[in-house]
Amino acid sequence: MLTSIMEQLMNGLRTGSIYALIALGYTMVYGIAKMINFAHGDIIMVGAYTLYIGIALLHLPVIAAMLLTAVVCSVLGVLIEKIAYKPLRNAPPLAVLITAIGMSYFLQSVALLIFSSTPIPFKSVINLDSVQVGSVNISGITIVTLVVTTVIMVALTLFINKTKAGSAMRAVSEDRGAAELMGINVNGTISMTFAIGSALAAVAGILYICQYQSLRPTLGALPGIKAFVAAVLGGIGSVPGAMLGGIVLGLIESLSKAYISTELADAIVFGVLVVVLLVKPSGLLGKKTLVKV
Repeated sequence: MLTSIMEQLMNGLRTGSIYALIALGYTMVYGIAKMINFAHGDIIMVGAYTLYIGIALLHLPVIAAMLLTAVVCSVLGVLIEKIAYKPLRNAPPLAVLITAIGMSYFLQSVALLIFSSTPIPFKSVINLDSVQVGSVNISGITIVTLVVTTVIMVALTLFINKTKAGSAMRAVSEDRGAAELMGINVNGTISMTFAIGSALAAVAGILYICQYQSLRPTLGALPGIKAFVAAVLGGIGSVPGAMLGGIVLGLIESLSKAYISTELADAIVFGVLVVVLLVKPSGLLGKKTLVKV
């Protein structure tokens, strides 16, 4: 029984780490641009297909294909910001939401036209042997996912807190107008945020496709929505909160599938969102904001 629980916890950490990487993109964009990029999940799909093209069609080395994936997703993120979101920075939230949903369907439709709806099998590029720790068997993909997520989280935290670009991001997040008066390039900072968030989505797409080994145009939709739940759970706009929310959500999903019901697991995950919004709308690590009227 204990071995089974430990294995489910490891599965939850692996899945939750992927959610955390995606949630980081959501929370960075919201924290700085004050927008929810609901097309973010579909960037994962673009990343997965880019990796497939790089390895299966272009026959690139694995590292080169991964770098290509990160570059393509970063450029796509910047283009989405420039074309779809920049004109809507002062628009009503409903207009932004409709645009985001439209961009999501656009990316899925393009993938559908190019690759069709037939799932494409894709062998994992991560071929590490599993490790036995006591009675618990930890797969190679789990180890890589946890290590990569931890390294990215530490690097991102240092980048935001210790670099000039990170200081600019924090300034824009606090007060965009004041940041612009201080000489900060607000447009460039927001574009950089989209690029970083999309690069994180590319990493998540690589890890996701290595775990599930099947490509389809809608593969990023559900993980993207769950990662949004994770961002809200941790506190939208909080980088540590996104990480914590992803891990917690992954554990809840894994344990729900194992000990409650596979069919009800997704309902439980979205039920968590409802509970959080009712009990603590600011999330686990989010800050309450006072709005003067």
